[in-house]
Amino acid sequence: MPANNEATGKVALIGAGRMGLALAAGWLCARRGGLDSDTLVIVEPNRSDELAELAGKHGIKVLPTLTKSAAAGLDRVVLAVKPQALPALGEELGGKLPRNALIISILAGAGLIGLGRLFPGHPIIRAMPNTPGSIGKGITVAISNIEADPPHFRAAADALLKVLGSVEWVEDERMMDAVTAVSGSGPAYVFLMCEALARAGEAEGLPAELAEKLAVATIAGAGALLEDGHKRKTADAAALRRAVTSPGGTTQAALDVMMAGGGLPMLVRNAVAAAERQSRKLGSAL
Repeated sequence: MPANNEATGKVALIGAGRMGLALAAGWLCARRGGLDSDTLVIVEPNRSDELAELAGKHGIKVLPTLTKSAAAGLDRVVLAVKPQALPALGEELGGKLPRNALIISILAGAGLIGLGRLFPGHPIIRAMPNTPGSIGKGITVAISNIEADPPHFRAAADALLKVLGSVEWVEDERMMDAVTAVSGSGPAYVFLMCEALARAGEAEGLPAELAEKLAVATIAGAGALLEDGHKRKTADAAALRRAVTSPGGTTQAALDVMMAGGGLPMLVRNAVAAAERQSRKLGSAL
């Protein structure tokens, strides 16, 4: 890969599930820094209707396995398979990839040491995106091994990952399991809150459709307020919560229930800790 921050070779996407498809669609549709269809090859043995549509629209080559001829000229390889498929994938790709090809893994729990054993000598970046990336509203946290420390490797990874949303870098890999627990799994916590809020509205007599509409709009609007406050540095989550909570009012009555005996904050703390432990467990099995 050239040291002038311009990646000129081909990109292979290994795995085209939801996040893999989001990456491919983002690369192909990006006006700046995107990929041409002839520089992208997708490796996916189980072609979905969505993948077939994307491939047909852009004329992308989709292969069931990565052949030696398709591997020639690759400078970036993005791993987007399920973690349990990684060991077999390492064997399949071994010897096919150009020596200096950058490996970018978005697999939960797959650490740099394990990835290094499967792809010895390669520059490797471990990244954790989240599902809002499928609409370009996600956040990805990444870390590199020593071989990928040179700035042009991080720039090449940034160029691919930024189509999902913002990209943050850390220097201590121990943070990645916590990142997985907070932002990787975090959307599910918010979705559960939305479900619970809608069901609670129903229990108080609202029609199901209206309760769901209120819950969705409230979650989305509160998120937009949070994002705006963070961007402008005018308010954080705690400040926004206080602003909407009048002493003795309805919100205060609800929060008293949610926070009693540790309540929701402690429940979320325990949930994140459980997800962090599971991420470490997944990593130790690879």
